[in-house]
Amino acid sequence: EYGGLFHGQKSEKTRMDSYLQLHKVNHTHLFNDYPYKQIIKKENPKEVADWSPYVNNGGTTVAVAGKDFAVVAVDTRISSGYSIMTRHGLKASVLTDKAVIATSGMQADMTTLHKTLEVRIVQYLNKHQKTISTPSIAQMLSNTLYYRRFFPYYTFNVLGGIDEEGKGCVYSYDAVGSFERCYYSCSGTGHELIQPLLDNQILRQHQKGESITLSSLDETVELVKDAFSSAGERDIYTGDGVLIYKISAKGVETEKFALKED
Repeated sequence: EYGGLFHGQKSEKTRMDSYLQLHKVNHTHLFNDYPYKQIIKKENPKEVADWSPYVNNGGTTVAVAGKDFAVVAVDTRISSGYSIMTRHGLKASVLTDKAVIATSGMQADMTTLHKTLEVRIVQYLNKHQKTISTPSIAQMLSNTLYYRRFFPYYTFNVLGGIDEEGKGCVYSYDAVGSFERCYYSCSGTGHELIQPLLDNQILRQHQKGESITLSSLDETVELVKDAFSSAGERDIYTGDGVLIYKISAKGVETEKFALKED
């Protein structure tokens, strides 16, 4: 029946009768009033128009660079709309002993992106017999995101670590791979709440006679905790806990900080 329907082997009315019979649809009462091509209509056209392959699962990420260290932090709540899917989600990956990536946005795309980066880092190690540097990872991440620019990963990434000179570095990205090296970066649903605090406390914006302040590792961790505590009070998609990655010449240390669970 389908062959006749789509390849013009039957008359128009026969093709329409075949279609209606196959799909158990009775529209014979419409035959005299409408052309056959107008009988079959899309069901729920509004639902089709509103469908999207993307979903924002919320969360907030922060990365801050110091003189010889970097701190990367991300909350553990994964949400869908007004529902909390898990309070113990993982949105960061330790790529090397000197680089950590944290991601907000769509959890499925984040998982795929992190796995892709991990595979390419192993390939680099096998080919060159050395661990890839953090600036090289930054460029690789940019290339990976740009490669998918026509159907982008719905992810907003921050990368923190130590460069070849032992200095802390942070890289900030948009969804299609444009990036820059900076002193600090944040992304996600709590971005608007945390960014002004970092502007004030690190760049000393709007403070006369003050210059950029690079704090110690412990002071930076306390600043990050304060930032997440503030964002967790006002952003329903940020909460439950914060994973803090402290990257230095010694490697990567992890600390968990509890937030409100409401």
